[in-house]
Amino acid sequence: MPNIFDYLHWRCDVPFSAAPFNDVDNLILSELVYTDFGGVVSDDGSAVSLAEARDRFYGLHDRAEIELRTAYSYTARSPFLMDPMLAGARFRDLRLCAYETVTDKDDSAQFAAVTFLLPDGAAYLAYRGTDGTVVGWKEDMILSYHSGTSGQLRAADYLARVAALTDLPLRVGGHSKGGNFAVYAAAMASHPVQDRIEGIWTNDGPGFREEVRSREGYQRIQPKCVSIVPDTSVIGLLLDCDCLCKVVKSTAAGLVQHDGFTWECGPREFLPSEQTRRGAYLEKAVDNWVARQDDATLRSLVDSLFTVFEATGEETFHSMAAKKIRTAELMMAAFRSLPKEKQREILAATGKIVVSTGATAKQMLTDDKEQGTGDK
Repeated sequence: MPNIFDYLHWRCDVPFSAAPFNDVDNLILSELVYTDFGGVVSDDGSAVSLAEARDRFYGLHDRAEIELRTAYSYTARSPFLMDPMLAGARFRDLRLCAYETVTDKDDSAQFAAVTFLLPDGAAYLAYRGTDGTVVGWKEDMILSYHSGTSGQLRAADYLARVAALTDLPLRVGGHSKGGNFAVYAAAMASHPVQDRIEGIWTNDGPGFREEVRSREGYQRIQPKCVSIVPDTSVIGLLLDCDCLCKVVKSTAAGLVQHDGFTWECGPREFLPSEQTRRGAYLEKAVDNWVARQDDATLRSLVDSLFTVFEATGEETFHSMAAKKIRTAELMMAAFRSLPKEKQREILAATGKIVVSTGATAKQMLTDDKEQGTGDK
């Protein structure tokens, strides 16, 4: 089924003057920011053309190696967007600037962003989502109990910095946690910067706690926000966002739908869909469990859980999976070294998640039986 690569094939010759920037264009840029632009794009306002960025990138990275990485990381294919983007007028004159990337284990922060200067005269600030590092996933978990994570604060600072570098109209967005960062940055921006923002996109990104959504800055930008989620989304429905939600079709199932490359496109837009019952029940199961935990419990659980992960000495979950036996041994040893109350905390949380998921699944089956339908 058609995805953003097909969209680029269909629309590459259609300039923004003929067809304005849309939701699919937003996802393309939100996926492209997963590319490692280190040594390719500077961290200041000096811009590099897309063609030059592509050539510099492949001067540093081997295409065959990137292809191999796509087997275990959907974000690894993001550099392959550059070739079709350069094939036509729509993105050919795109320029990139202000690339910033930080991974700080001590601060539980994984952050990256780049600004795309579009041919239509606007700047799109793209925030990278979780990159597969242990640090990145830990920050995702911290969002459940803390407002103003290190990554969110960096996102706000990045928007302020780029806004000072250019007087162009602004668009902000990202995929996964990057979408959360985009909305947070816009909500924390000054009124003059907020007034320059034309649109905000969160592509299957988690929402926010009430203390963020109730702020005046969030209320000001909320009408400009669009949340795009696949029909069985879970991650994009964690916590509330209170903004326009568009549900799209995906060629994948379950959590794999989080991969934006599976979202189905037509020549002009995403193919619309509706949230499936499975997605609704999964969302309910996770929300019910989180709602039953206080902030102190969630903080303690996340710290304990990642103490076990970090004991492996590996930086990514992929590298853990590649060393299954060694990883399991180190994690078990780390678990046993935790205080007894922390061990009980992890075991209790695991049991509660299983119970919540089981109860939700039972309710789904009951509803299906009553309605005379199968799972959709």
